[in-house]
Amino acid sequence: MTPEAFDAQFRAQHQSALLQELWAGAWGDQYPAEVAPSSGCPWRLLGLMVAVLRPAPGSTLVDIGCGLGGPGLWLARATGARLVGVDWSETAVRIAGERSADWLSPGRARFSTGTFEATGLTTASADTVISVDALALAPDPHAALTEVRRVLRPGGRLLFTAAEPTAGLGPDGSSSWAELLRGAGLGPRARHELPGEGHAWGLLYASVREHRRELRAQMGGTATDTLLTEAAMVEPYLEQLSWGAVEAVAPD
Repeated sequence: MTPEAFDAQFRAQHQSALLQELWAGAWGDQYPAEVAPSSGCPWRLLGLMVAVLRPAPGSTLVDIGCGLGGPGLWLARATGARLVGVDWSETAVRIAGERSADWLSPGRARFSTGTFEATGLTTASADTVISVDALALAPDPHAALTEVRRVLRPGGRLLFTAAEPTAGLGPDGSSSWAELLRGAGLGPRARHELPGEGHAWGLLYASVREHRRELRAQMGGTATDTLLTEAAMVEPYLEQLSWGAVEAVAPD
């Protein structure tokens, strides 16, 4: 989709109370309602972020492909980090900035437009980088990871989520991302399983189809049809996919 299409999608999703109800129904007690993520971001992932990244108070956390900002805002508030969110949707950046006032004190968060390949951030300015259901979809993964490497300080950590074909995972659960990470100058550390994600996505897509008329009334036809198209593309492969969080580190 174009940036303009993402603008319309984020605007519609932010305004739809029904869509949030469907997300909550699909993820059950793993759904972080206050975060209101527009992607798969269960409580188990938020806890993993804290445990793996361990952002220090006052450190700089970057969320690439931040969308409406929920996961990054939660993590910054939980750890005392300062948040920088980047997304190519001007609408997402605006809404995330508005939301930040309810999460963090003034000056603790800023959001700006940018792409995976060109975030606009200063070299070696980030202590940690996260990306939830975004970085893995970059048109040029090598360029995106190279940009992450540029932005991270020596020893800085990256954690991003990715759905991968189970057939492509190693016998030890290792990910095909390892080679891409090394090629960008990052050190792959581990892949952490996120169980139950495929089932939750299946429930969400089924609910979107069931409530498509009500969603069209709240979100409009274009945004609803985008979700229905996504469902039609992904659903046939849910049982063949494994969701995980990929961890990497920038060399000292």
